[in-house]
Amino acid sequence: MPLTWRFSALADRHRALGSKLEDWSGMGTAWTYAKDIYEEHIAIRTKAGLMDVSGLKKVHLVGPHAIAVLDYITTRDLTKIYPGKSVYACMLNERGHFTDDCIVYRTGPNSFMLVHGSGSGHEEVVKQAAGRNVAVLFDDDLHDLSLQGPLAVEYLAKHVPGVRDLKYFHHMPTTLFGAPITLSRTGYTGERGYEIFCRGQDAGMIWDTILAEGKSLGIIPCCFSVLDMLRVESYLLFYPYDNSQMYPFADQQPGDSLWELGLDFTVSPGKSGFRGAEEHARLKGKERFRIFGLLIDTNGPADLGDAVYADGKQVGVITCPCYSKLTNRSMAIMRVEVAHARQGARLEVRGKNVQAKAIAHTISFDDPEKKKRTAVG
Repeated sequence: MPLTWRFSALADRHRALGSKLEDWSGMGTAWTYAKDIYEEHIAIRTKAGLMDVSGLKKVHLVGPHAIAVLDYITTRDLTKIYPGKSVYACMLNERGHFTDDCIVYRTGPNSFMLVHGSGSGHEEVVKQAAGRNVAVLFDDDLHDLSLQGPLAVEYLAKHVPGVRDLKYFHHMPTTLFGAPITLSRTGYTGERGYEIFCRGQDAGMIWDTILAEGKSLGIIPCCFSVLDMLRVESYLLFYPYDNSQMYPFADQQPGDSLWELGLDFTVSPGKSGFRGAEEHARLKGKERFRIFGLLIDTNGPADLGDAVYADGKQVGVITCPCYSKLTNRSMAIMRVEVAHARQGARLEVRGKNVQAKAIAHTISFDDPEKKKRTAVG
């Protein structure tokens, strides 16, 4: 593992499960465990799984200018986000291209928490906060344990009063096993799930207790890589793996528009004045590609970077593949020329391990109406 500058309090537990703690975003992360990843996928889709996603970066903004900073660097109208509510948002550069995504949590009248991945979110916050009445704190002690799956609420209901009333993209301060936490109705799986934000000193105890008590329900520890399987089914992008930073254009610098990525919905209606807003508007209708789903006629997963062809010409590339043993389908997220981003378009995958026919398929593959993640009660 390369040298990292961020450390998970659960590192030894991940090693005991067979992880070598590969780097992600500066933190040793359990990309794999020494067990079948399909077992983990099935657990999250049918029961529940517990993941350590503490590699996500957590940044607190406190002060009267916090909302102005976030309003400029994100695509959302944050005046509509009240304490206890959160929202998924994107960040753009001056060219109107995507640079990071995040969830913004409003934790009080003048306080917010921004949680993001490996993009430039932290740097953007610090840059815009300079000279303003706002304190910025990068909080690496705050760990993030993600309990995802249909039985997650059944388990948590035994310990957290009111958890059934917590709406999608809402959060609340509470306690779990006597430790202070913030419980968030969010996740990265397409399932009904919860993120448990806790202190580093409590992370081990919470992890161990959930797995011990939840064993009878089928709750198991799950590695970071299982998220790739789940996000393909649920149309959840992962910077930079679906972006031109990973699959560059031959004659252009990296950068993708929200229209190309299918993330234009993150711009609040009528909002202007955010970074890159004018260029974002100008880029509408000028898409060079689209993010779209791919259903492949094969009994296994394709590979990252496999070429997608139509009529003997390469028209796309697979950015993330997935094979589900629950549905016996081979699926993928792809970047594809606009003309082929339509349901049923006939395509072909040409890769080292897979040579197969395929069709373009709208995503999400799983629960397209998002009924599971938004369920009430």
